[in-house]
Amino acid sequence: MRSDIVPGGSFPDYALPDHTGTMRTLSEIQGRDPMILTLARGNYCPKEHRQHLELAAHYPEITVAYTQIATIATDDHHTLQEFRGSVGAQWPFLSDPGRVVQQDLDIQEYTDPDHNPMIPHTLVLKPGLVVHRVYNGYWFWGRPSFYDLWRDLREATAEIRPDWDLSTPGLREAWDAGDYSNFHGWDRRSPQSTPTSYES
Repeated sequence: MRSDIVPGGSFPDYALPDHTGTMRTLSEIQGRDPMILTLARGNYCPKEHRQHLELAAHYPEITVAYTQIATIATDDHHTLQEFRGSVGAQWPFLSDPGRVVQQDLDIQEYTDPDHNPMIPHTLVLKPGLVVHRVYNGYWFWGRPSFYDLWRDLREATAEIRPDWDLSTPGLREAWDAGDYSNFHGWDRRSPQSTPTSYES
């Protein structure tokens, strides 16, 4: 992995076609939320299926936690669709058969010349594609379990959400004064509006 892809560094904002053929950037998918990003070998690898099945099983937790997820694989469009469908994923899968990400990040899995995949990695990214954690999944036990990701996302979310702890001094006073700038979702409402429901 490129030497600058470390906690605190910035991950490149790659633009790649998703499983529908639509060009997507990682920053567009992420928005202002934390994100789980998997750099996957592709549909042929049973380890990828096992990891993505676990992520798909916990997708309800990921979505209610206002967290995004994306997968990049070197599969072509149709194989990528098969991969996504076979694991029941509901998040964007991005296709990189030209190995742009593999080459740019220096993660060619040279021990598999037949498939020429990326060395699998899983990253937890804070908003702005800021790297929080990097896992090398060449060996399956190097990949994070969902509960590893839960721990990482707890840490990352506590750092980025000013309203993580509603007992933080000044938060209640700001809320009562109609200043919602530190409250996720509420900060998108106009200052004059009266809270009636939560908006993410």
